[in-house]
Amino acid sequence: MKITIAAVGKLKEAYLRDGVAEFQKRIAPFAQLNIIEVNEEKIGEHPSEAERRQHLSKEGARLLERLPKDALPIALDVHGEIISSEELSRRMDDYALHGESHIAFIIGGAFGLGDNVRQKAKWRWSFSKLTFTHQMVRLLLTEQIYRAFKISRNEKYHW
Repeated sequence: MKITIAAVGKLKEAYLRDGVAEFQKRIAPFAQLNIIEVNEEKIGEHPSEAERRQHLSKEGARLLERLPKDALPIALDVHGEIISSEELSRRMDDYALHGESHIAFIIGGAFGLGDNVRQKAKWRWSFSKLTFTHQMVRLLLTEQIYRAFKISRNEKYHW
């Protein structure tokens, strides 16, 4: 299986980079993981709603343009469906069973995702009703991907 994470911005904090790198290592026996970063769109401190939509649309266009053509797009979206780790594992298994061997998780920037990304996504997933930074979401996502593989194989997660 191939997994792509397409994200807005670079990880700025060392602890986040280290955490993502650790889970990339752990995921390697199960899947090929590729992370694509696109630049954050510059925006003023108090943008209007129209400026915000335009900002999201530009970031979204950059994300979509970089997605592998064969990948199933999944948007990490605050308005998406909340599921358990076990359900994520089942979904990933189902995708693989039905020929979707490449999954692309899409993480927006500070303002989230534009409608262009939401419309392209085959599924919209929310981690929680809590708010997380888009950089922290990348760490949480890599951990959940690893956990999903361990659950799928009935392997112990903590050792």
